[in-house]
Amino acid sequence: MSNPALANNNASSFIERFGSDRLLQVVGLVIAAVFLLFAMILPLYAILSKSVQDKSGTFVGLKNFIEYASTPSLSSSVTNSLIIAGSTTLIVITLALAVAYALTRSCMRFKGVIRVLMMGPIFAPSLLPAISLVYLFGNQGVLKSWLMGESIYGPIGIIISLSFWCFPHALMILVTALSNTDARLYETARAMRTSGLRTFLTITLPSIKYGLISASFVVFTLVITDFGAPKVIGGQYNVLATDIYKQVIGQQNFQMGAVVSVILLLPAMLAFAADRWVQKKQVALVTARAEPMRPKPNLRKDSLMLLLCLPVLGVILGILGMAVYASFVTFWPYNLTLSLNNYQFDLMDGGGWDAYFNSIEMAFYVAILGTLLIFTNAYLVEKVNGFKGLRTLVHLFAMVPLAVPGLVLGLAYIFFFNNPNNPFNSLYGTMAILVICTIGHYYTVCHLTAVTALKQIDREFEFVSASLKVPFYTTFMRVTMPLCLPALMEIGIYLFVNAMNTVSAVVFLYSSNTTLASVAVLNMDDAGDIAPAAAMGVLLMVTCIFVKCLHWSLSHGFINRTQRWRSLKG
Repeated sequence: MSNPALANNNASSFIERFGSDRLLQVVGLVIAAVFLLFAMILPLYAILSKSVQDKSGTFVGLKNFIEYASTPSLSSSVTNSLIIAGSTTLIVITLALAVAYALTRSCMRFKGVIRVLMMGPIFAPSLLPAISLVYLFGNQGVLKSWLMGESIYGPIGIIISLSFWCFPHALMILVTALSNTDARLYETARAMRTSGLRTFLTITLPSIKYGLISASFVVFTLVITDFGAPKVIGGQYNVLATDIYKQVIGQQNFQMGAVVSVILLLPAMLAFAADRWVQKKQVALVTARAEPMRPKPNLRKDSLMLLLCLPVLGVILGILGMAVYASFVTFWPYNLTLSLNNYQFDLMDGGGWDAYFNSIEMAFYVAILGTLLIFTNAYLVEKVNGFKGLRTLVHLFAMVPLAVPGLVLGLAYIFFFNNPNNPFNSLYGTMAILVICTIGHYYTVCHLTAVTALKQIDREFEFVSASLKVPFYTTFMRVTMPLCLPALMEIGIYLFVNAMNTVSAVVFLYSSNTTLASVAVLNMDDAGDIAPAAAMGVLLMVTCIFVKCLHWSLSHGFINRTQRWRSLKG
């Protein structure tokens, strides 16, 4: 027997709840769009407008750009940056391809250990290899004679230190590309008695060409936008990133700093656009019928691959080992007694132990707040029905940070947040602005990771929840987040490690109370305290490795307890 009054109440309740869900979703999307607008778009607009103004704020068109181009000492930085980026990309891609091939296509001994050790540079700030190279090949370096009269201070030092720092990034992409191969193609090549070289040229290279191109663009962008290594070991060899620092910090010429920033944006944006084009061209190479590639033991080939990897591993361990050793030497090169003197940061210029704890605090905030913010925004973009224009706008804003170098973003924050007319002006010089800037700087990679994880979850969960009248945020908390726990933990550790090591995005934004450890490394190097700078860099690296191990053990336990369904079959 039906009750009309009860039916009407249920209908009103359903409509009310459905309406409140939609209201919350649109409010969430608006908050996401506003955050990205203030964290990224408006600061970039500020830097673009500053580049076409004079010191009094009057619009002068392209006058500043013409002045930059007509000053040979400044415009040469463009050529220098392209030479450094091109050379480093060529070296890194060649070495990473050889090592990735050895790791994926051979049964050489100690493969797992070698792979882990090869990733070591990713936990260190880009300044650390540059400092280590000073101890190895500098004026009082132990291997100075190896350079045969050449100086490490200049393009040679920049290329070596950036090759060291960028190598793991390229290696990860190429290992992934080489792992996704159909073994049947190689079986066919063997049956046809095709030579190894021809197999490599006709099967392997075509199958990884998009991974190869992506890795090249990633390395090119990292090199051309890095500030740490050229600052420490570049000497008088100017590049675009150090030009911005010199114009802003050295000469207080903010207009010219903005001009160099806009110029630095161009190659980064071109590389970003080319990479997106490559990603669209990428098609599935591994079908449901494909067979995974399993290398077979071959003593000659395995030994050759091991011999190929050992020199690269030796360079990585040598540079890291030198940094660690130098950090314990009492006074290089006159007193080589090992001590902890260089770790007494409170006695050094440039930053004390407070800087280290500030970095821990900032990285913690960035990891926790950034993960929740980015994942929630990605959920609203990917899983909400309707509001297509708003969702597209948020996704578009989320992709912008990938093409913006950290130094440009930091300078853009000065122009935007240091403006007295800005209602958020009080954030300038606080820990909050460092957290916001760092989240914005690394937003895109985390957003893409979250979107990828969300795409793997069937939309039926949302449809069933809606039909059962379950609010979307309950589904989000009880279904979506637990299912995406591995991705959430990966985003958290990615943000933590990068926040600990970032220099370029925060070098313009810290105050005396919020000095960070990575900036302290730079300041101590500037002050001539190279050994303490190495000690702080080593401390950052050890902290990141410790947190990564902690993350691995925690995530291993969590995933085993909460994700056991992944290993269950039908």
